[in-house]
Amino acid sequence: MGYSQDTICVQGGWQPKNGEPRVLPIYQSTTFKYATSEEMGKLFDLEEEGYFYSRLQNPTNDVVAQKICDLEGGVAAMLTSSGQAATMLAVTNICEAGDHVVCAAKVYGGTSNLLAVTLKRFGIETILVDQDAPAEELEKAFQPNTKAVFAETISNPAGVVLDIDKFVKLAHEHGVPMICDNTFATPINCRPFEFGVDIVTHSTTKYMDGHAMALGGAIVDSGNFDWDAHAEKFPGLTTPDESYHGVIYTQKFGKKAYITKATAQLMRDMGACQSPRQYPVPAECIPDECRPGDPAPARGASLQKCRESGRVPEKPPEGSMG
Repeated sequence: MGYSQDTICVQGGWQPKNGEPRVLPIYQSTTFKYATSEEMGKLFDLEEEGYFYSRLQNPTNDVVAQKICDLEGGVAAMLTSSGQAATMLAVTNICEAGDHVVCAAKVYGGTSNLLAVTLKRFGIETILVDQDAPAEELEKAFQPNTKAVFAETISNPAGVVLDIDKFVKLAHEHGVPMICDNTFATPINCRPFEFGVDIVTHSTTKYMDGHAMALGGAIVDSGNFDWDAHAEKFPGLTTPDESYHGVIYTQKFGKKAYITKATAQLMRDMGACQSPRQYPVPAECIPDECRPGDPAPARGASLQKCRESGRVPEKPPEGSMG
């Protein structure tokens, strides 16, 4: 029996066994211990599943990714350092120099700049289209080298709702996946996979965080797009990856091929990973306004004490963006 979205929000991802913590632990470790180098080698070569370096996978992050995956109804998911990182990895996981992307023009400005300006420097061209145009007009934007369609369920910040059916149909008619940024809607209000979308991205910084406290992003794969049916378009997934001993992702990982490649190849090389705990600050160092239960003088004294100890700087280091 499937669980409700409310239950998944609270319980999803973490399934503790007898004697394990009821609440998900924060595994704040960069590396993980193994008895032999052979065991580590099998993990690195993707012959076995497990953890060895948190840039690639971390138990805390994986539970959060699984929770988001369950909420969206996908087969696999990964966390990234931000929504921008999620967009970049989602697109570059299947696009390379000489490829082309069709993107709705009303997406977040950072997204349109990333796709149409920054990725253009790497040889990936993007055309921005009017998402409200009729399908016949949008059809003209596709090229033989188009590899993906990108849009937002609800555009940021315009608030325009996407005609998902129209875009999904166009993408699939041209043998490419539909990637949808579901940040504004969240899976509580819309589950794009139910409308035929193939890949979903999120800036978890927004409504999933809800408190303006943590940057983050996520990519979720529906597992529904048949990469092998369009093998000539997606050689990165359907031909040997020489950087990983010739593994063919679709053959070895099936429906999880897309997320496995994004993790093992792109996260390995680009490193835009999420931290299991961002900049941990001792409780006594939390600013006054965040600790309303403590007397103001005590809060101020504690914060000053932390600054004097060097745990909290008086001001951001020179050259930082803080």
